[in-house]
Amino acid sequence: MNDLTLNAAARIVDAALAHAATRELKPLTVAVLDAGGHLVAFKRQDGSGILRPEIARGKAWGALGMGVGSRGLAQRAEMAPAFFVALASASEGRVIPVPGGVLIRGQEGKVIGAVGISGDLPDNDEACAVFGIEDAGLIADPGQPH
Repeated sequence: MNDLTLNAAARIVDAALAHAATRELKPLTVAVLDAGGHLVAFKRQDGSGILRPEIARGKAWGALGMGVGSRGLAQRAEMAPAFFVALASASEGRVIPVPGGVLIRGQEGKVIGAVGISGDLPDNDEACAVFGIEDAGLIADPGQPH
């Protein structure tokens, strides 16, 4: 797959939410963006907080913008906080450097989009994103240290 299709994005969202249900997580919000940062699929579960859409989208958008999953961004933010203050300004506050933003790679390894999830603990958000991506037959890249 060279591009992220609506069907694949919808499958990612539904699989991520199904995985969250099996783990009895708090209500989640899931945003799937294509490689250009455009929203392709989105769901907000009943009871998910009013800022969750912006946070989910910011996790995915930041991963795309920086080319690394938001777990990697979080680790970099700890090492270079001044840079991330500047990045927040440059991105008009849209980058959320917290785990839960996962790059989507096609079978050839090319980035074709990103998933951002918010609502539970960051590690749980990330686990649901990874599950959804892999369920769609794609490669999840959460930004683990190299």
